[in-house]
Amino acid sequence: MYNNLDDDIEIIYWGEDEEDDIVNSEKFKKRRRRGRLPEDFDLRKEVLNWLKLLVVAVILVVAINKLVIINARVPTGSMETTIHEKSRMIGSRLAYLFSKPERKDIIIFRYPDNPKENYVKRVIGLPGEYVEIRNGIVYINDEPLEEDYVYYDTGIVDLKGDFAKTLVPEGCYFVLGDNRNNSHDSRRWENTFVREELILGKAMFSYYPKIYWLK
Repeated sequence: MYNNLDDDIEIIYWGEDEEDDIVNSEKFKKRRRRGRLPEDFDLRKEVLNWLKLLVVAVILVVAINKLVIINARVPTGSMETTIHEKSRMIGSRLAYLFSKPERKDIIIFRYPDNPKENYVKRVIGLPGEYVEIRNGIVYINDEPLEEDYVYYDTGIVDLKGDFAKTLVPEGCYFVLGDNRNNSHDSRRWENTFVREELILGKAMFSYYPKIYWLK
């Protein structure tokens, strides 16, 4: 039997040897204070608390991935040298919550010819603009566009990439890959333009195999 642990008394356990049965209460309290005998410890309660924390963490990760960020992969060299082949990146789903995509933004979107696939390209033509490509040079409303990010993997401009002057419909965007000789983009799709509702977010930075911000 025992009395209040805070009282300066002895705790007695019945056994064959009376001397071994007597435990000094001060020694017992010191062991409890050191954590060897936690007061009111409930293993079931502790497990449930950890499970609750785990569930909350999983819910937060899923919510962030669905509402805040998007994870994307570029399997080809279509965006070289801005984005390297097989790179993985993070995009912001909130980037266009209160604004529209701007020219030269790198966006992650659903492929217009097959919405089950996600693509990564650069915005070139905005709604209501005329886009034309002649001799590898992009013209917006008949004005040449300065593009210091363009890359030609062969070192020579492929004139097959030229594009007849076309009006970008409202709510749509004309997009191109930075590697102009090796990019499947608005120049070649059946559904030429990316509708606004297909845009998932703005590509922000690559995290694999190298970490770098996208421009």
